Amino acid sequence: MTTSATSGTGSTPGPTENSMRRALKRARDGVALDVSEAAVLLQARGEALGDLVASAGRVRDAGLEAAGRPGVITYSKSVFIPLTRLCRDKCHYCTFVTVPGKLRRAGHGMFMSPDEVLDIARKGAALGCKEALITLGDKPEDRWPEAREWLDAHGYDDTIAYVRAISIRILEETGLLPHLNPGVMTWTDFQRLKPVAPSMGMMLETTATRLWSEPGGPHYGSPDKEPAVRMRVLEDAGRSSVPFTSGILIGIGETYEERADSLFALRRVSRAYHGIQELIIQNFRAKPDTAMRGMPDAELDELVATVAVARLIMGPSACLQAPPNLVDSEYERLIRAGIDDWGGVSPLTIDHVNPERPWPQIEELAERSAAVGFELRERLCVYPEFVQRGEPWLDPRLRPHVRALADPRTGLALADATVEGHPWQEPEEAFEASGRTDLHRTIDTEGRTSDRRDDFDEVYGDWGALREAAAPGMVPQRIDTDVRQALRVAADDPTRVTDDEALALLHADGPALDALCAVADDVRKSAVGDDVTYIVTRNINFTNVCYTGCRFCAFAQRRTDADAYTLSLDQVADRAQQAWDVGAVEVCMQGGIHPDLPGTAYFDIAKAVKDRVPGMHVHAFSPMEVVNGATRTGMSIREWLTAAKEAGLDSIPGTAAEILDDEVRWVLTKGKLPTATWIEVITTAHEVGLRSSSTMMYGHVDQPRHWLGHLRTLAGIQQRTGGFTEFVTLPFIHTNAPVYLAGIARPGPTTRDNRAVTAMARLLLHPWIPNIQTSWVKLGTEGAAEMLRSGANDLGGTLMEETISRMAGSSYGSYKSVRDLITVAETAGRPARPRTTLYGEVPEERQRAAAASDGHLPELLPVLD
Repeated sequence: MTTSATSGTGSTPGPTENSMRRALKRARDGVALDVSEAAVLLQARGEALGDLVASAGRVRDAGLEAAGRPGVITYSKSVFIPLTRLCRDKCHYCTFVTVPGKLRRAGHGMFMSPDEVLDIARKGAALGCKEALITLGDKPEDRWPEAREWLDAHGYDDTIAYVRAISIRILEETGLLPHLNPGVMTWTDFQRLKPVAPSMGMMLETTATRLWSEPGGPHYGSPDKEPAVRMRVLEDAGRSSVPFTSGILIGIGETYEERADSLFALRRVSRAYHGIQELIIQNFRAKPDTAMRGMPDAELDELVATVAVARLIMGPSACLQAPPNLVDSEYERLIRAGIDDWGGVSPLTIDHVNPERPWPQIEELAERSAAVGFELRERLCVYPEFVQRGEPWLDPRLRPHVRALADPRTGLALADATVEGHPWQEPEEAFEASGRTDLHRTIDTEGRTSDRRDDFDEVYGDWGALREAAAPGMVPQRIDTDVRQALRVAADDPTRVTDDEALALLHADGPALDALCAVADDVRKSAVGDDVTYIVTRNINFTNVCYTGCRFCAFAQRRTDADAYTLSLDQVADRAQQAWDVGAVEVCMQGGIHPDLPGTAYFDIAKAVKDRVPGMHVHAFSPMEVVNGATRTGMSIREWLTAAKEAGLDSIPGTAAEILDDEVRWVLTKGKLPTATWIEVITTAHEVGLRSSSTMMYGHVDQPRHWLGHLRTLAGIQQRTGGFTEFVTLPFIHTNAPVYLAGIARPGPTTRDNRAVTAMARLLLHPWIPNIQTSWVKLGTEGAAEMLRSGANDLGGTLMEETISRMAGSSYGSYKSVRDLITVAETAGRPARPRTTLYGEVPEERQRAAAASDGHLPELLPVLD
């Protein structure tokens, strides 16, 4: 016996009785389903559907019990704000989107005005609503000149800028919490919007690419509906620790297998980042005046089966919603199928996406839920689990707004909360000294308190999901290629080395590696001579509190961890003054992405140093910090860098690069900036007159092909901007790195790797980046000397303090005297000389100050409380 599919591209044979029976038994027994079994269960009808629903209901009930709210079904009391109905997409079922002419004829603007938005929000607040659901079309300015003109006239660079601005006004003037649905967002968009909204959302809808790519498909002609693009948005939301709502739209032409695949794709993202707060199962309802007006609605049995299968796939802890206004009062069947939430319900505004389907009265929802044994409780737009988790899921500027409306015990909405505006501002405790501020000294004597931070199993995402992604990089691949021809080309003209030849050289070993290093050393000599350069500098890591979740980083701590610290501005300035007194020409300042530090904190840090020591070169703020500062202040990257330069910033470190390939990057980091954004920050810095170093951290889950791509990318940037001062090799320190402790990364690069990377950096970056720096902190003095014989010409700095590598497990200390560095150069048979950050000559006065105190820095640099 078979059943006929009613969803998909046509009538196809249904599952056999045996396959349905097996799948139902696995569901009853709580055994994990695969995609094919899920596709079978999506077709359950009659008694089979009843069996499926019973299994799903049990899973849901177990999850509610574990969450401490058994028998509770939730909803959010909201207002719907259609900020703009213009969109660059052309979805064939959509009645929400319109065109500029229709808006004008109706007397509407291209966007709702702030007054219109706030009028709705205030009325909602008066009715006890706590959520402002802001929905709009995707990037309307890319399609409609009228949208671009409106934004320009009102002072907004793009639609996201207006969304951010109006969200702040809603928070401050009404007290409602914005839940943002602006469509497809970039990683940078998430950074811009996270400080103004506790939660965001975007429906995946489907992973069926053919529904987007083939003429006649519901998403044909809609660039933002490409499944790969929407999956990237879900990944970026997870990386950004944004509580995110997503879901699928059923009955738009997808097959059961495609529908099952969509649910499994959502589960993969949910498990990887723990950030999907809610999954919506929405049934297609045909609408007049749309291209799909003649397509039949998704049947109720299909919806019920999909809800039940989604519950089984997503598991007991997932929050599952089905919109109540799309089911003709069949609430009981949805509850029994496994939902635990009704979504946003408004006593004031219509559902602008489904205007023909009014929301039920909240009292009716409560009665219908009670009839099935469930108590209806109000939640906020951000789910209780995320309210109670706090950092990194809630930006500090939103904490007062959320706390005013949340029950501190349950995280649900506070029933008698007064909905009123509160200032949206930076935390007042910024730049108060706290924690282990002597870590820069005691890291060498006492070490770190433990080998990992307390939230090891939470902050980095799902380790199991990462192992599969990282597996190819666990053991570097080898290629059996004759390197002799590649060596001849490199010796004759390094700029002519092809990618295949470069890969062969990156794999070189034994005599071939020795020959490669000799070629690189010859190129070094012709490019920069024999002098080994170094700089008298001090590292100042002003905080190690960070929730970004970089899996290679052992430096970052939670604010409550024993090794966490933050320096005050006075302490930063004092350390800069001390460094100047002992001959430094530079301070290198970087820190964790502390959620309480305002976006202007970086300006304050640079200014504090310049005010105290005007002659000090301020080399500070990685591209990640630049993005953090820009997004928190609402400035563009260019504006922020210009302001930082005016505050005293002289150059920036090209750190946060790791490997400039997102394939590797998203294993190494959870929330760090993607490759394209790193490149944007660096090139913009160069354009505004801020030079930078460049770096590569290698030897973890990467391969030589990634090293090649990284070096080619840097060379390309340098040819365009000329802004790099040097390239710094950064061998991965594995000992305390979370990604190594979790069994995912290799234990750092081998000596062969270090020599090959140094030599190939010299060759592939020639002649554009003349200075290649090796790290004595990571390699020790003997290792550094070996790299000087392999193409490097710079030893970096004296440092005076170093905590990042030491926290990771480096055993080579935090300070080297000038005499120490000269000895390293002599070991390599070379002379040494000091330099400035930009590789200029060091003034005699600075050299005398450094010589007078050389070797005595521990006594001259006491801990400052």
